Amino acid sequence: MKKYLSLWLLLGWAVWSHAQTITIKDQASNKPLEFVTLLSTNPEAYAVTDVNGQADISDFNAAAKIEIRMLGYKEVVKSYADLELMGFEIVLEPSNLNLDEIVVSATRWRQSSGNVPMKIISISPKDVALQNPQTAADLLGVSGKVYIQKSQQGGGSPMIRGFATNRLLYTIDGVRMNTAIFRGGNLQNVISLDPFAISNTEVLFGPGSVIYGSDAIGGVMSFQTLVPQLSIDKTPLITGKVLTRYASANQEKTGHFDINIGWEKWALVTSFSTWDYDHLRQGSNGPDDYLKDYFVQRQESTDVVITQDDPLLQIPTAYSQMNVMQKVRFKPNEKWDFQYGFHYSATSPYGRYDRHNRVRNGTARYAEWDYGPQKWMMNHLSIAHEGKNTAYDQMTLRLAQQSFEESRIDRLLNKEDRNMQTENVEAYSVNLDFIKKTGRKHTLFYGAEYILNDITSAGMITNISTEEVQKGPARYPTATWSSAAIYVNNEFKLSDEFTLQAGMRFNQFSTNADFSNNLDFYPFPFAKAEMNDGALTGSIGAVYRVSESSVISANLGTAFRSPNVDDMGKVFDSEPGTVTIPNPGLKAEYASNLDIGIAKVFKEVIKVDLTGYYTILQNALVRRNFELNGQDSILYEGTLSQVQAIQNAAVTKVYGIQAGLEWKLPAGFSFSSSINYQIGEEELDDGITSPSRHAAPLFGVSRLSYKAKKLTLQFYANYQGERKFEDLAREEQSKDEIYAKDSNGNNYSPAWYTLNIKALYDLSPTITISAGMENLTDQRYRPYSAGISAPGRNFILSLSANF
Repeated sequence: MKKYLSLWLLLGWAVWSHAQTITIKDQASNKPLEFVTLLSTNPEAYAVTDVNGQADISDFNAAAKIEIRMLGYKEVVKSYADLELMGFEIVLEPSNLNLDEIVVSATRWRQSSGNVPMKIISISPKDVALQNPQTAADLLGVSGKVYIQKSQQGGGSPMIRGFATNRLLYTIDGVRMNTAIFRGGNLQNVISLDPFAISNTEVLFGPGSVIYGSDAIGGVMSFQTLVPQLSIDKTPLITGKVLTRYASANQEKTGHFDINIGWEKWALVTSFSTWDYDHLRQGSNGPDDYLKDYFVQRQESTDVVITQDDPLLQIPTAYSQMNVMQKVRFKPNEKWDFQYGFHYSATSPYGRYDRHNRVRNGTARYAEWDYGPQKWMMNHLSIAHEGKNTAYDQMTLRLAQQSFEESRIDRLLNKEDRNMQTENVEAYSVNLDFIKKTGRKHTLFYGAEYILNDITSAGMITNISTEEVQKGPARYPTATWSSAAIYVNNEFKLSDEFTLQAGMRFNQFSTNADFSNNLDFYPFPFAKAEMNDGALTGSIGAVYRVSESSVISANLGTAFRSPNVDDMGKVFDSEPGTVTIPNPGLKAEYASNLDIGIAKVFKEVIKVDLTGYYTILQNALVRRNFELNGQDSILYEGTLSQVQAIQNAAVTKVYGIQAGLEWKLPAGFSFSSSINYQIGEEELDDGITSPSRHAAPLFGVSRLSYKAKKLTLQFYANYQGERKFEDLAREEQSKDEIYAKDSNGNNYSPAWYTLNIKALYDLSPTITISAGMENLTDQRYRPYSAGISAPGRNFILSLSANF
């Protein structure tokens, strides 16, 4: 009898053990779905499916309502008992008409987007696999709601709602990437991220300072990299991907490899990627103003201007890059989760193409103008704990150390002195975040943050003939920038239909700068400068679910940007004839924003969403004419140049509309379209207003898609409206090197469109081939404010294997 009882208990345990694992698959292809989220509020539980479409749901036992969601699929709500009757296997039906999804960028914690009053979009791994973006900047552009500017091929500066550069915030695994030398000019730091190692990307539109602090004015871009996956049983979980890709417009040769090894308590994930890009070829049909049919080459002791055989090649634009990521995870029990991540990225030197387009005396101005290798390294330790105590339900501590290195190298044509400026930033950050439910209707998010940036900057002048090296002017002073903050955010669910969210943050920031490294070159009336100030920001918003198919949201929020070392301490030439010098007397700039959104699904066939916003930036930090020791001009690099400095000298207004349409058609077809229209106005010294530089013209994307069991096809158009000369920002009107000429000979940005087709086909359950043709009609076009033309007709072929 004892023997049979033991056998019965063993079988019971086996059945019970099996019952804790759910398997989720795609209805059409029957393939397992990774990154499906399961959420329950009573009991509080959260899970994500692994590469096998499986998740341990033992914490959901007895749950009456489990929300099962994935972007691009219909939401399913089941009880634990329902899932048990289904044998813990479920299929999801494809659909792009979801009103809710799980997001983390709003509060750093997972929550339903239906409770968030701000507009948030997610870029799914499926979209990334189909579109094959070459860089993380291109990945953001896949959304159709983020505008990307490039000054060179190794670049990508996002523009969101009329703001860009240091008025946008980047986070990687919840860690702030912005540093104290993020500039107001275009940034390319986002290319340091590896799109193959990113599992999810979210963009939060509008102010995010309550959670993220300084810089989160126009939006927050949140990147989540691959998380080591644990095994749900005693069998080790070994998964991975191998990928190779080729693109014809720049002769791209890319390779990627990642592997995950998971046990029940330990897991590792390793990722490695490498890219090699040749010079970028632009299209054959478009303005001749974009053609530069020459490049400069040093021959013996002379700079020679060489005429290109192919005038469509943009030389110099070639570069290469490599990325490495290593993560380790230890989860000793259900309450604790430790994760360590190491990230490293390095590029080769690469030419800044718009500077190579500058001319003087009828020929090339520069023999060299390159960015040196851009390097980024991050060590990140994350500790998560489920406490269920009076102070918090969940806690996350993030400790991060980042190292940034960048440099600029330039030499005038037939001059022997090569100038090189190198900047290094050591960035340290501590984030402590808590979440606490106080009753069934209240959820409290609160935390603290400390950031320290240590900046060193050096200049060097090398005579290329004698190889004699001497000290040169540095771009920045030696400086430290720090920020300390506390915040609280409260979510109050008044009813099943109405959610209110409000928050507040206090931030203290300081800068200490030493200009001794530049006093030999510039007679500043100061040797050191200090800044210490505080900022208080807040937000309040609401979401009203009119019905299961309609939702209205509104949010009123403020944001700030503290002056950083780039603002107060930089010396550089923004354009010929001007030079920007330090100004230590700066204050923070503040933004106030109102946005209202409406989304409606009609008969599970059509989804329409519309968001309008209005932002006022006061005390705006802008570049204006200045004086140095009573003089309005100084000699800079041999040219008498107007002195300018960053100043709190303007009010900027930005308003616009983001509109989206999704239409589910019969027989596997669907149609979607996204359009963004924004207007920016900036106050000038003389009291008049000028168009804002970073408010892009109307832009958008429209897609016709087809989905079968093994095949995904998409035909789509990208487009941008015209920006006339009189609608360009005043500082943009004189930039001959980047704009086309209108009939009056004035600079302007022409309208453009491209037609494109992409395909994804599953050759087997593990091997996928992806192909596409971009810019089918070989248009020669240059996105607004870009210093380089976009690719011409471009054939892409990619082969990936999962194991």
